[in-house]
Amino acid sequence: MKTVELGKSGVHVSALALGTDLFGTKIDRDTCFQLLDYFAKHGGSFLDTANFYASWLPGCEGGESETTIGEWIKSRGARNRIAIATKLAFDYPGCAGGLCASEIEQECEKSLGRLQTDRIDLYYSHRDDRETPLEETMEAFHRLIKAGKVRAIGASNLRVWRIAEANAISREKGWTGYAAIEQRYTYLRPRHGADFGPQLVIGDEMKDFAQSSGVTLIAYSILLRGAYTRSDRDLPVQFAGPEANDRLKVLRHIAAEVGCSPNQVIIAWMRQSVPSVLPIVAASRKEQLEENIRALDIVLSHGQMEQLNSAGNPDVKQGWIQST
Repeated sequence: MKTVELGKSGVHVSALALGTDLFGTKIDRDTCFQLLDYFAKHGGSFLDTANFYASWLPGCEGGESETTIGEWIKSRGARNRIAIATKLAFDYPGCAGGLCASEIEQECEKSLGRLQTDRIDLYYSHRDDRETPLEETMEAFHRLIKAGKVRAIGASNLRVWRIAEANAISREKGWTGYAAIEQRYTYLRPRHGADFGPQLVIGDEMKDFAQSSGVTLIAYSILLRGAYTRSDRDLPVQFAGPEANDRLKVLRHIAAEVGCSPNQVIIAWMRQSVPSVLPIVAASRKEQLEENIRALDIVLSHGQMEQLNSAGNPDVKQGWIQST
């Protein structure tokens, strides 16, 4: 599997990340180990987790995903072949949340313990914390990097201007800045005013910022939990509408043309976009993971990319800008 550098951090990860939010909870340990074995066997090296996964489920307290990953890595002796991304800032039992220096230091130690490792390859701010000065947050992250406990830092669910300000402060102080941004993103565009709670969506401004500053974009919820291909999964209301219907029509046409699934087209489209977006995929069965990994071999033509990008845009017809 091809690899990607996270910004200019020197940390290289596989071109596909495996999301693990339900590992150790809804997905049992044996199944998790099978999925992790399959992912690693096929060149996957990038695992995405968080300290509070999956505290929102009944009977869960958070840390279950990290614990499962740590057990797998130890049993396989795979630490040097795997890049681990984890996050902090949401509250969960025993953790108040936020991005103050003490919270960052404490949660880092807890995550290292659950993961059974001495370092985190990518450590995210999982949400913004307006009550803590950015200087305090970025300096705390930098201390972890200097101590060798963290290799690179990222921002998830933060607005562009906050990320830009944090990186400007880090440049001025000689600290490490954010090398990656992880946000919600998929082929369908959200309706105007769509609400995703604390989750933010990659938009044009975010793309421009990432491309100009050399920060890597990473996307979650890319396949809308099966809504593109499963008849029993409704399209989320935040996307439904005439534009979505137009884009779905083009997506299915391209999939039939290439001879692959719509999900695979979406992964290929993300990777070939400018700037490129690194997809996070989730799976509860090996067959799902296999389909996603095979998408890395798909190369869309310029014309196909143009059709996908222009679909649903009222100013564009059949991939060409209408003359006025």
